Amino acid sequence: MRRIHANQIDTGRLQVSTTTNGRARPVPDAKISIFQANTDGNQIQLEELRTDISGQTIEIELPTPPLDYSLLPGSPMPYAQYDITIQANGYDTLAVRDIQVLPSTLALQDCQLSFAGLTTQQAPQETVTIDHHTLYYEYPEKLPEDPIKPLPPPTGFVVLDRVVVPETIVVHAGPPDSPAANYYVPFRDYIKNVASSEIYANWPDASIKANILAILSFTLNRVFTEWYRNKGKDFTITSSTAFDQAYFHGRNVFAEISRAVDEIFTTYITKPDIRQPLFSQYCDGVRVKRDGWLSQWGSKDMADRGLPYLDILRSYYGSTVYLDNAEKVAGIPKSYPGTPLRLGSTGDAVRTIQTQLNAIANNFPAINKQAADGVFGQATDTAVKKFQQIFNLTQDGVVGSATWYKISEIYVGVAKMAVGV
Repeated sequence: MRRIHANQIDTGRLQVSTTTNGRARPVPDAKISIFQANTDGNQIQLEELRTDISGQTIEIELPTPPLDYSLLPGSPMPYAQYDITIQANGYDTLAVRDIQVLPSTLALQDCQLSFAGLTTQQAPQETVTIDHHTLYYEYPEKLPEDPIKPLPPPTGFVVLDRVVVPETIVVHAGPPDSPAANYYVPFRDYIKNVASSEIYANWPDASIKANILAILSFTLNRVFTEWYRNKGKDFTITSSTAFDQAYFHGRNVFAEISRAVDEIFTTYITKPDIRQPLFSQYCDGVRVKRDGWLSQWGSKDMADRGLPYLDILRSYYGSTVYLDNAEKVAGIPKSYPGTPLRLGSTGDAVRTIQTQLNAIANNFPAINKQAADGVFGQATDTAVKKFQQIFNLTQDGVVGSATWYKISEIYVGVAKMAVGV
């Protein structure tokens, strides 16, 4: 495959993170080798990096095609592709092929390593290959469905009297009736993966959020209506673009998309006359156009003209749609208290995040420990900012909903690891 463009005149950034499975513990001092194929198909090693105490490399700048390629439909491939190999003592070697790096963005490649009793001087034990982006490569187009689904009786899988953000999505890696593998994916990771596969991260913020909300609502509709469970399947959703949304297991996501998902992952689109998340179908708007579906390229054009994301959504799904929030996030010890915590805050909510950050610091020692006294002082501010830096959140020291739920997510993983779950 030819991957180096003669006109690679812009740059993007790449950061690699290495953790144990479940992200409960970082893998420091892992060797990350970065390669790219030249025009003859031969691999050229570009860099060799080491992960720090938090299992992260520095951000490295890499050449990409021109920015305009990702801003105009029908352009040549807008991203550069890079390969990496990860080696760490005590872990199987992992290779990731065709990581996508877009201009003016930060690509995040999360590598969860498996324990091994073997040396690191061996051929890769596992290889992940990332498929092409849906806006560049032609995949089967979505089969239209009724946007309002019948509600089945409760089965015990999901509480159907309210919308709940699940802890995990079970993704079937193919069409519904194919004998493909099922992947158990944390909900936010699934949304970030789909959004990074369906839209470009260097689009305007309003179009990124409009598309993420469509992806969220589509997914939560599948959860709420038990669409596949009601058909006797053992999964929540598929990776087939003909039936659901593009999901490429192990792919890199983009920091711009990751942050937006963390901000709004409990939000979904609905209408006054329904109690389910809207089954918000969408298409690229160029190869495929459908009335009543969000156009991905059209949303980008509207954002370029200054339209906010709710106006973009209403232009496609109707003027009556509005945004609602799930009452519960499954798997989280305590829900967000509703008010951001910052320097000077006091109370039980502060004590909760102090206790959780101290537990996380046992595995992520770059995070300082502090007294769990319910007073948000300088030590807590420092710990929050370091946590935000490690987990790609805005480093402002404020515990809003995005930081609260990310602390809770990592805390649960650390706690499970501590008891051997």
